[in-house]
Amino acid sequence: MTTQDNTQDDLDPQTDEIVPVFGQPLPKIRKISVDRPWAWLAAGWQDLRAAPAVGLGYGAAFTLLGFLLLGASYQLGLFWQVLLPLAGGFLLVAPVLAVGLYETSRRIQAGEPTSMGLALSGWNRNLGQIGLIGMAGLVLWIAWMRLAFLIFMLFFAYEPPRPDNFLADVFLSDITIPFLLTGTAVGAVLAVIAFAISAVSVPMLMDRDINVMAAIVTSVEAVRQNFFPMMVWASLIVLFTAAGLLTFYFGLIITLPLIGHATWHAYKDLVSEA
Repeated sequence: MTTQDNTQDDLDPQTDEIVPVFGQPLPKIRKISVDRPWAWLAAGWQDLRAAPAVGLGYGAAFTLLGFLLLGASYQLGLFWQVLLPLAGGFLLVAPVLAVGLYETSRRIQAGEPTSMGLALSGWNRNLGQIGLIGMAGLVLWIAWMRLAFLIFMLFFAYEPPRPDNFLADVFLSDITIPFLLTGTAVGAVLAVIAFAISAVSVPMLMDRDINVMAAIVTSVEAVRQNFFPMMVWASLIVLFTAAGLLTFYFGLIITLPLIGHATWHAYKDLVSEA
């Protein structure tokens, strides 16, 4: 037998171990109607009523975090520059921080007891993989913050807004509209990416023994297969989050746990058990 034949035998795929890319087959996605997000909100409201201590506790913690971040930015003189990116940051990292709400909804659905301690135990179900997707959300948030500063400097480097007239110089100047359009467009792209990868991936990681890449692919596919219903859901998330933020973060005490519980029901509705 020639050397070439020996090499060909060594490369014969029948002699190699075949390993699936994601470790296991990906779950199947259900196609849903465009009005299903309203059912998720209704189910989320029922969960909030069933375990108010957990939900309101989570909401209060997020409200306190919002105050701390805004206070720090004010002390650093960066309040207006980072206000919108900080608000958008809630949409980027909240899906990971809301693991306890998913665990509470899972327990309610299974008829198990609920408490804040039991809610926090949800992190132990797949901590490493949840941590990885949390890092991805954090990277997106940092990228958003950096781009926000870059866009601000791009438009105002040569005419910096005066500290005593900051709002008028930024929002009532000749370049206000292109500045806002650019910032909104960049933020929207990052928000869509964040929504696609986290729509169902975080509750899925908490609920199943699955790796982060499989969960992200499943989440993106769920959004792709149900584009219009998921855009309705994304709009509702933005609406409820904005309502919470516009009430000086106090509204988040209600809106954030409501969205978190509803996200669990979105995951159970979209991702097949089989």
